[in-house]
Amino acid sequence: MIVSKFGGTSVGSANNIKKVIQIISDKNKKTVVVVSAMSGITNLLIKAGELAVSGDKEFINVFNKIEQKHLVTAEVLFKNNKDRKAFIKDQLDQLKNTLNGVFILNDLSPKSHAKIVSTGEILSSFIIAEAMKDYGMNVELKDSSELIKTDTNFENAGVNYHKTYQNIQSYFNNFDSDVVVLPGFIASNKNGEITTLGRGGSDFTAAIIANAVNAEILEIWTDVSGMFTANPKLVKQAKPIKNISYQEAMELSHFGAKVIYPPTIQPVLDKKIPIVIKNTLAPKDDGTLISENANDKKSIVTGITHIEDIALLTLEGNSMVGVPGISKRLFEALSLEKINVKFITQASSEHSICLAIDLSEAESAKQAIDKQFEFEMLQHKVDPLIVENDLAIIALVGDNMKSHQGISGKMFSELGNNNVNIRAIAQGSTEKNISAVISKYNVKKALNTLHAAFFEDQIKLLNLFVVGIGNVGGKLLDQIKRQQKYLLEHQHINMRVIAISNSRKMLFEPEGLDLFDWETELSKKGVKANIDAFYNRVKKLNLRNSVFIDNTANSEITLQYPKYLKDSVSVVACNKIACSSAYENYKNLKKYSRDYNASFLFETNVGAGLPIIDTLNNLIASGDEISQIQAVLSGSLNFIFNNFDKNSSFYEIVKQAGVEGYTEPDPRIDLSGVDVMRKILILVRESGKIMELDDIENESFLPVSSLKAKSIADFMETLKLEVQHFNNLLSEANKNDCRLKYVASYKNGKAKVGLQQIAKDHPFYNLDGKDNIVLFFTNRYKDQPLIIKGAGAGAEVTASGIFGDIIRTGNK
Repeated sequence: MIVSKFGGTSVGSANNIKKVIQIISDKNKKTVVVVSAMSGITNLLIKAGELAVSGDKEFINVFNKIEQKHLVTAEVLFKNNKDRKAFIKDQLDQLKNTLNGVFILNDLSPKSHAKIVSTGEILSSFIIAEAMKDYGMNVELKDSSELIKTDTNFENAGVNYHKTYQNIQSYFNNFDSDVVVLPGFIASNKNGEITTLGRGGSDFTAAIIANAVNAEILEIWTDVSGMFTANPKLVKQAKPIKNISYQEAMELSHFGAKVIYPPTIQPVLDKKIPIVIKNTLAPKDDGTLISENANDKKSIVTGITHIEDIALLTLEGNSMVGVPGISKRLFEALSLEKINVKFITQASSEHSICLAIDLSEAESAKQAIDKQFEFEMLQHKVDPLIVENDLAIIALVGDNMKSHQGISGKMFSELGNNNVNIRAIAQGSTEKNISAVISKYNVKKALNTLHAAFFEDQIKLLNLFVVGIGNVGGKLLDQIKRQQKYLLEHQHINMRVIAISNSRKMLFEPEGLDLFDWETELSKKGVKANIDAFYNRVKKLNLRNSVFIDNTANSEITLQYPKYLKDSVSVVACNKIACSSAYENYKNLKKYSRDYNASFLFETNVGAGLPIIDTLNNLIASGDEISQIQAVLSGSLNFIFNNFDKNSSFYEIVKQAGVEGYTEPDPRIDLSGVDVMRKILILVRESGKIMELDDIENESFLPVSSLKAKSIADFMETLKLEVQHFNNLLSEANKNDCRLKYVASYKNGKAKVGLQQIAKDHPFYNLDGKDNIVLFFTNRYKDQPLIIKGAGAGAEVTASGIFGDIIRTGNK
């Protein structure tokens, strides 16, 4: 015999009921069908009772919704069958009378509440049984309350198993129908009064029946294809679990996996009856088989689950140490208030006890515990109870965890790397469950982080937030688009661009933007850009492995870096302003990066895509020391002076450099030497030295009129007017058989920048185009410097440098 239980969604409409009938009719064995109330009905019944007892006539409207749903379903299934509709109407009239009585008397006793909420299962079981008859099935409807006997507790009633099993076996020994339909959830006490088995009790009903009739399997039909490795609504990559043990299912269901009701497991566990979780809407899916032996599976962790809306209570005090009975009194106080404890942990010092309960019970728990320890608190032997709200419990579950080392270490490391703070930890001696209390705010990120670590093919998901999508930023998005597939297949990095912003509009897409059409999407769907709003949205999304990318030259954006880093959002900056600002700010950013485990990378601050900073970091990390730096660090200035000759004016070359994207939007930043000053400053700081921008000597080659220009247009005009000044610089260099190069240098604790005449025998002489070159003189490279040379400007190479930094965050 098979026992099949169908949940509220499975019987939630006439169409779904037809699917249930098809599933049952396809079986060739005797089947017991246990059904829940139609979806949403139990909640409406509870609401109607609460409104009625509070004297709110709105209960009538709620009743009307209940009535309409059942009558509409009956109309679709039964057409003009008056007798069936009359039975439904009679049950609804009884419900209405009960609600009216509650309203008039202003009293909702547990007995009345049980009678009200049982209506849903009574009606759904009748409708389904009668519909089966119309399909020619040999079916019988049986009232579960005549079989399942309980104590006198009307809600969450305790089952009298001896009497119940006796009743069930007596009934099924004599039934001839192919199918028996029973309402779940309801039972009765020795006086014949309706009692209920608690929310989710329809699963319990089915398990009790399965035990009594020695069913070959218990089927639980719901709206999902079994139990998943995590909540699929929060973790898109969650997978169905094909096989799971009874113990694992019990752990998962206790910690929030709502596919089954926790007490369901025990009656079938006694008889070792397997359970299968199936999807009514997709009956051909495998589902999940729960059985005694599911340990042949290879996965270490079976599932990750969580409970939200948790409060953490902490009782602590120096006088608790070594005092017997403290724990007893604590849990006794909660027991008297019928408060269920979901999580317990105690320090070995006995100085404190932490426990987690439902948030809704936090206030009554505090009152009970404060009263229990009132004397000790007055004597300052025990501190006032600490209550922390808006928390959640997250748990790893798996039978195989006990035989593998490092599971808890990996769990906490992954959470820590994503700035998920752990408030409390608990692990049973069976090692089948590792639980932690975290902020409710971090639940989604924590679930996705752990799922990626334990269930996915070690593919690291990077969520990118890109500010600045002009010349360099646009090239970066193109490169990411081209390389996404390669990175996934060869680097195991899944790179998603979640948000983009320019100075006018910003656009967020939590599941990742389509990079083939981002410009159109930004134009159509983008909202007004705002630096603070952008940060707030990133923080609210709270995605794991988030990376903020700054492709601008905006100083205000750099002020946001500390907030991102403190939220464990990595920062990749093309913007040089932050690292060349006050040394204290630079030092703090590096500290935040370390403290909050968030990368702060800025390779493109010097040399665009050249590995200058990375090489310097490796030298320092390996114990080398920088003694001298000589460098041509401005690709734009090198382009300008390499192309400036007697056949072209200085103004024309500067204008050309701007058109080709070699200079900043404001060319004064490049030509004034400020940009090069920032770059040498960054190199000096990265070599471990303290220096400020004002400490650098700037030997400007610009005439006074250019330095005093108040706008870009005025500046460009001075380049026309001062043509002789620039021609003199060129002719002087030509006369000395030299080339003009803008050089940055550092030696003996001092740095300077300026235009120099470079002789033919110098490594800088043949530096062509927009190339950069850096010479590092160190303790190891004393006579022959370490030289790094290559393209140091241009949108494509700069974007590639940023791209490289992003990949480094993924490989961290």
